[in-house]
Amino acid sequence: MNFQYELEDRPPVKESLLYGLQWLAVTVPAVLIIGKLLGSMQGSVDLEILYIQKLFAVIGIVLLVQTIWGHRMPIVLGPATVLLIGILTSSSSSPDSIATSILLGGILLALLAISGLFAYLRRLFTPRVVAVILLLVAFTITPTIISLISSSVDGVSSAGHLAFALVFVLLMFTGQRLLTGLWKSTLILWAMIVGSLAYFLINPGWTAGASGSVFPFVSGFFSHYAHFVIEPGVLVAFMLCFLGLSINDLGSIQAVGSVLKVKDMPGRITRGITVTGLGNALAGFVGVIGPVNFSFSPGVIASTGCAARRTLIPTAAAMLVLAFLPRILFYLSFIPAVVIGCALLFIMCTQVAAGLMTAFGAMEEPAFDNALLLGLPLLTGIIVAFLPPDVLLSFPVSLRPILGNGFVMGVLVSLFLEHVIFRGK
Repeated sequence: MNFQYELEDRPPVKESLLYGLQWLAVTVPAVLIIGKLLGSMQGSVDLEILYIQKLFAVIGIVLLVQTIWGHRMPIVLGPATVLLIGILTSSSSSPDSIATSILLGGILLALLAISGLFAYLRRLFTPRVVAVILLLVAFTITPTIISLISSSVDGVSSAGHLAFALVFVLLMFTGQRLLTGLWKSTLILWAMIVGSLAYFLINPGWTAGASGSVFPFVSGFFSHYAHFVIEPGVLVAFMLCFLGLSINDLGSIQAVGSVLKVKDMPGRITRGITVTGLGNALAGFVGVIGPVNFSFSPGVIASTGCAARRTLIPTAAAMLVLAFLPRILFYLSFIPAVVIGCALLFIMCTQVAAGLMTAFGAMEEPAFDNALLLGLPLLTGIIVAFLPPDVLLSFPVSLRPILGNGFVMGVLVSLFLEHVIFRGK
């Protein structure tokens, strides 16, 4: 594949800023979607915007370090969806225990990468286990998506929201079919803008719950840091979530490396996963969800025709600047819950597609027995994800973060089937 600018090229300042703006348009939507979803759980609009500020800062810092020292490749960075599942399923636990688990998980991931032990851990991740992990991320977040697209708020019925969601998602898939190039890469950004405007026109009485004027234009976010609290069940659940995160990170780095035909991939993988681990430790310290490298980066590189890693430096700088502008972030996050749910549903559809491609590639003879190794973990995860609250409350408190986490239970079943019951000679 030929590029206008290769990996180590230095485009002119004007073009670097333009490419950086394009990368920013790809990066911001995922940060806003997950940041607003988790920020809304903080209890007030002020704390929600503070959460988004911290998340923008963490993503900006880690993206800058990855570009300059880590894997040193043009890869989109954003919040880890697999950690989102861990946070949502552990919402009954203290926020400090969740943040501590993310911090310790990040440190452990960095230590595994630096020491070289991650290479041995990778043996657990057979193609079938990877396929299960990818699919479980999408399936076990379904209850959250249902809640976002079916809730009745501001006088709009659940039926009205579901009808809006159906039409909106079909239009997004139409855009996926018809658009090309950078328009296709930034589809989620335009969908969020158009979807919010359409929702406001259909429901003029809708309000985000606060006015942007209550926030200062420039403000820091150096407050509300997490305290060190360990809950064993939460910690074990997040360690398993970090297994999924590490596979996602590894796959993203390898995908871009293969497209760009980069040399010294082992060193880049080690540095990249180390920075991801340290970035998650930083995220846990400030009390937000941790970052991961995104797998759709090769599509962005192909659409822009630019593989120069330094064009991501302006993107990281813009993320850091936005972190200090709470009023701007408030208006950027002025997104109805149903639009967030639709965007999350679209993203999870791409996750399912990636999981199915991996599953098809992992099929061996006898195909039926191999397919069974996917079926039980997936159904286990789905069943646990949809368990009624009274059933979850019947579990022991210390084990609830594990037994009540569909993703964790699905991964455990997959690993047991793969490496114990169906272990090869």
